[in-house]
Amino acid sequence: MDRICIVAALMLIAVAAYSQENLKYVDAAAFPVYGKAVDETFDRYGRLPGYLQGKVRGPVWNLGRNSAGLFIRFRSNSTSVSAKWTSLSKVYMNHMSPVGTRGIDLYILHDGEWRFAGAGKPQDRSTEAVLVSGMEQTDREYMLYLSLYDGIEDIEIGVDRDAYIDQPAVASPSAQKPVVMYGTSILQGGCVSRPGMAFTNMIARKLDRVVINLGFSGNALLDYEIAELMAQVEDPGVFVLDYVPNASAKQIAERGETFFRILRDAHPDVPVIFIEDPQFPHTLFNKRIAEEVGRKNREQKALYDRLRRQGFRKLYYITSENLIGDDGEATVDAIHFTDLGASRYASKVIPVIRKALRKCR
Repeated sequence: MDRICIVAALMLIAVAAYSQENLKYVDAAAFPVYGKAVDETFDRYGRLPGYLQGKVRGPVWNLGRNSAGLFIRFRSNSTSVSAKWTSLSKVYMNHMSPVGTRGIDLYILHDGEWRFAGAGKPQDRSTEAVLVSGMEQTDREYMLYLSLYDGIEDIEIGVDRDAYIDQPAVASPSAQKPVVMYGTSILQGGCVSRPGMAFTNMIARKLDRVVINLGFSGNALLDYEIAELMAQVEDPGVFVLDYVPNASAKQIAERGETFFRILRDAHPDVPVIFIEDPQFPHTLFNKRIAEEVGRKNREQKALYDRLRRQGFRKLYYITSENLIGDDGEATVDAIHFTDLGASRYASKVIPVIRKALRKCR
């Protein structure tokens, strides 16, 4: 056993030495980052602008430093792509893959479709990983998704020493009229296996349009500061409000209309989609939870109906019916989505977003 371990260690050292010799690394800061509500953020790979520090609640600020939904675009003719990155912390979650919490994953534009190419599995705070290798030397467009439940302090992209790496040549996903989504830990990405499987990222690939992920784990409590941030998005295509899993019925009743009006006052013609709390698997058995979900969904529907009566238009509503299927197999812990749950959710939401976008000027 000891001999096997020694051989394995020597092989790892040899691979690392080979990588260093045949790769060149470029600071990813040279390439565009997509998925932000505003360009200037406190962290380059974070989601909130610096002026919100001390203005938003502490948990919202800390979660805003997570890089959920952000991605880097570049192109290269390299036969391999590697990455070196340093996380802000060493987040551990006992119900979510480390690749999802603080790893990265890579997609390649192939025949007009974004295809998964490889994932970077985090080690310590700093990690070096080969994401894809063994390819033919030809021009390719790349999309590098960042961590969902941690922030990234810095990141470098590695390509063959004799290859080029440059700005993207294809505007995909399009940054025109982005979809702006506000919600909970589920929207932030909990608890999919890797960043590209967060339903916001699935929706972006399906629509070929940037989706801004403003998911705040346990803290989608209709904070007006976040509504004001959403209102700053330049030329948004649609707002999606999916806060019900966190917000209480009382908070929806007291804060929901003001939150909506902040968005609508800034963007009178932009459609808004309201989404109910999913019917989680344990609502079949836990009557207390079932009653709570029912109360919150009734309040969400009452808010939607009230706004319609007040004359607001371009409003859409998605009920909990079959939102994640009815077989109980869509979550890891009866709440947070697996890849299956995220895929089912995206399939239900995408047609409504498409319909809303057709109404957007």
